[in-house]
Amino acid sequence: MADNGLRVVMKSDHPVMDSRYLVYEAQQAHFYGLPANLALASVTTTPATVLGLDHRIGFLKPGYDADVVIWDSHPLALGATPKQVYIDGIPQIDDPHVHEKPPVFQKAPVTPNFDKEAAQAVKYEGLPPLQPSRRARNVVFVNVKNVWSRMDDGVGIEQTFDASTLDRSSDKEYTVVVVENGNIKCTGTRLTCRVENLVGYETVDLEGGSLVPGLTSFGSPLGLGDIDGEPSTQDGAVFDPLSGTVPSIVGGDGAVIRAADGLKFATRDALLAYRSGVTAGITAPAYLGVLSGLGSYFSIGASNKLEQGALIQEVTALHVSVKPDRNPSVSTQIATLRRLLLGGGSGELHTVFSRVASGNLTLVVNAESADIIATLVALKKEVDSTTGQSLKLTLVGAAEAHLLAHEIGQAGVGVILVPSRSFPIAWEQKDILPGPPLTEESVIATLIAHNVTVGIGVIEKWTAQNTRFDAGWAALDSPTHVSREQALALVTTDLEKLLGVEVPGKDADVVAYRGGDVFNFGSKVVAVVSPRRSSVDLL
Repeated sequence: MADNGLRVVMKSDHPVMDSRYLVYEAQQAHFYGLPANLALASVTTTPATVLGLDHRIGFLKPGYDADVVIWDSHPLALGATPKQVYIDGIPQIDDPHVHEKPPVFQKAPVTPNFDKEAAQAVKYEGLPPLQPSRRARNVVFVNVKNVWSRMDDGVGIEQTFDASTLDRSSDKEYTVVVVENGNIKCTGTRLTCRVENLVGYETVDLEGGSLVPGLTSFGSPLGLGDIDGEPSTQDGAVFDPLSGTVPSIVGGDGAVIRAADGLKFATRDALLAYRSGVTAGITAPAYLGVLSGLGSYFSIGASNKLEQGALIQEVTALHVSVKPDRNPSVSTQIATLRRLLLGGGSGELHTVFSRVASGNLTLVVNAESADIIATLVALKKEVDSTTGQSLKLTLVGAAEAHLLAHEIGQAGVGVILVPSRSFPIAWEQKDILPGPPLTEESVIATLIAHNVTVGIGVIEKWTAQNTRFDAGWAALDSPTHVSREQALALVTTDLEKLLGVEVPGKDADVVAYRGGDVFNFGSKVVAVVSPRRSSVDLL
């Protein structure tokens, strides 16, 4: 639009496009190619002009309304946070909390080149092909700055290389990573990896980039639907035994639905996420009541379920929900869970809940309010005391979890925040912890400080592609409590552990970023290394 003289304006549509973070929309536009001046104008000058209010707002000029924001970093840098907001010259934040950002964040980020993708979008009238351009088995990555790996206790940097090796004008050996049949075989120099002896290998220049474990997405119906407005592309919702009759042909009230049976592959949202470093998804059956069903762990890069490595773990955890905005009552929903956990129910439902009660299957409960969360923690203690086992309980949503961070940590309960920056859509979510600049710590940092294992998720399928930035933002909001390694674990190892994933991490995908690492607005995904599929997708 900008290239054709149209004025670009960003808007919010909370909670997905949160009005608190309107500048984030400008940041994403800049990342994908909108010039910095037009990106910043899209949330300041241009909307004021379009609305006919440019005579008093949208500019910093004498005689204009004194509405000014002082940012802790360049407004187009990831995680930019107001240090102070002035309305009519009056400061709005009594005690602002901000964390110092690295010097590089004081300038507009240098972003990747997406000219090819933009041209493709125009050529195909908005629906360009998203599949990998080609698939290779053997690849040599050169000019690699660092390699991140999955560790037994999370995610960490395995090797970091001297940036001087990126000087092509010198005789120094480049840092390389050799991949054979989708598996990393060597990291080091051209000499140590014997690159000159490799025949038929494709070479990919990462220009100081990184190899990082593939990210995992959870929270949206990614993998269970394609076009939101077209029911024929959706899996649909499961029956709710608490509000209606479940047909006997399905199994009656004892039926348990599996997400794996309704998976859809190669959807546009999935492929966009794949191109952004998200290589795996965990999803549960869509539900309207208490019982959802059994989640599934699948490869986002696979073209269909029968493809090698497509279904990574067929059953992960049992998903349920406790909500106050439905019939029957919250107390009835809790009573139902108690009865099922203590041996009630019939058919497969009884079998599955028996596995949960014995600690052999994770129970994932969608709950928001501190009151319901407290009741669930108490229920876990009751079940543990009765069975003599330890129930694996994970809370999802959990907008008010920070109010019980100590108790949740003591009980060994995990939390997945969906979305990662809590937003009060309903009354049960009203007591959120907003994070900087209004509070010193974010909800993520608060939970981690109380030894709670934390993961983060997304609400909508199409926001899965922003997973890497959500994780990076978490580290920027709380650098003293959330390291870069912990931030990556939020969307990889810790998230998977909380959702019952048991597949060894050594077989997980690895993503190649050109020009930086996973958290960098200057980096771009160029390849996905897949041991499970014995190949490398080149994007």
